[in-house]
Amino acid sequence: MIFQSGIITRGSGSFGGLTLSHNRSGMYFRSRVTPVNPGTGQQLAVRNAFSTLSTAWQQALTKVQRDAWTTYGINVPVTGKLGDPLTLTGQQMYIRCNTPRLQAGLPRVDDGPIVFAHDSLAPVVVSTVAGPDLLDLLFDDTDAWVNEDDAALLAYGSRQQALSINFFKGPYQFADLIAGDSVTPPTTPASVTSPFALDVGNAVFVRLFSSRADGRLSPVQHIGPTTIV
Repeated sequence: MIFQSGIITRGSGSFGGLTLSHNRSGMYFRSRVTPVNPGTGQQLAVRNAFSTLSTAWQQALTKVQRDAWTTYGINVPVTGKLGDPLTLTGQQMYIRCNTPRLQAGLPRVDDGPIVFAHDSLAPVVVSTVAGPDLLDLLFDDTDAWVNEDDAALLAYGSRQQALSINFFKGPYQFADLIAGDSVTPPTTPASVTSPFALDVGNAVFVRLFSSRADGRLSPVQHIGPTTIV
């Protein structure tokens, strides 16, 4: 049920047995569902990264480093679930920027960025190949991450969907990265293996963002539906 309310203009979250959410059509209520906890390898990797980073914030980082992340968080707000700018604490920003890096096998960044801006990522074009289950990514080779060591383009894929599905919120699973290199930059297009099998005639959604060597992330690009060929 989609509705407009003069009392509740925007909302997200659960209360009682109901969850309030929104999509492109507006707000809606649904029954609250307790998610299952299958403990997949991907979930464990993210949880381990979160634990590692929480410990590092308390025990490994110096006060100067923590203050730098706090300053970065104050100056570079992120977009909240309702589309409003949201200011993160230094610890939240440190974990936000480093969790995908650890998941992808990139080195942890402890020094807070001194450039007060998100990274810039030009629009990426995605095509797919069934059989080898490849996501072909056509990126702009003038983007800064391409020519930078310890920077990368991170790709996440969905399970294949019916062609009638035009909107996909998640979950996505990490596919792979395209690593930047100051000596031998990656060439475009480049391919990563989908985390899920792909069949011709279905569709897939892809989530992409870049991570710079100083830890800065680009805004997320959600691409799809892309027809599998």
